[in-house]
Amino acid sequence: MAYYAINHRIQIWGAFGGFQKKTGALVGHYVNGQNVITAIPHPSQNPPTIPQLNARAKFKTVIDFQRRLTPLIRIGYQNAHKEKQTAFNAAFVDNYAKAVTGVAPNYTIDYEKFAYSKGQLSKAYDAEILTAVAATIQYSWLATLATGIGGPTDMATLMVYNPLKDQFVVLTNAAARSALTYSLLVPGDFSGDDVHCWISFVAANGKMASDSFYVGEFTVV
Repeated sequence: MAYYAINHRIQIWGAFGGFQKKTGALVGHYVNGQNVITAIPHPSQNPPTIPQLNARAKFKTVIDFQRRLTPLIRIGYQNAHKEKQTAFNAAFVDNYAKAVTGVAPNYTIDYEKFAYSKGQLSKAYDAEILTAVAATIQYSWLATLATGIGGPTDMATLMVYNPLKDQFVVLTNAAARSALTYSLLVPGDFSGDDVHCWISFVAANGKMASDSFYVGEFTVV
């Protein structure tokens, strides 16, 4: 005689209470403070359509690029997401809608439109880049507060992306807004490569962020 162990899920709060993991034909989740019960998904027997494949390719393009910037996005989008939406998801919605270019299914990120920060703090004003020194990206900006929100103690976040090597260089709290400049060191093997550069600001107390600003594409010497 064979004996089988049965994994029971005890429903403490009645038929409409919360539970987690699989129970019969249902799956319980705890999402954003709420109990969510869904049916076990059944794989489609139909092959995906071309629009579905293209949507998946676009989704993957944004996720693969954005997921490595999760710590930045958590700060940058801290006040730019809905109550039951994460900062990462809010950024994804923006970037999926605005920051993808190319012909399906060969999508790429539109760097000029990509955002990792979105907020009311004044963004970098008249930001510029100079690459006259080897393995160095020299940022400069003005102290002007375009929205009137912010101050000299706001701290700069600098981000550089090298598409050829698929590498980021990110520095938070690089310099105060009042410093007006900062020289960011990049790996020596970036020499001769084209890189994309962004800048944003975060309030000194960390509770408010600016929009990220795409400065442009430059060649590292």
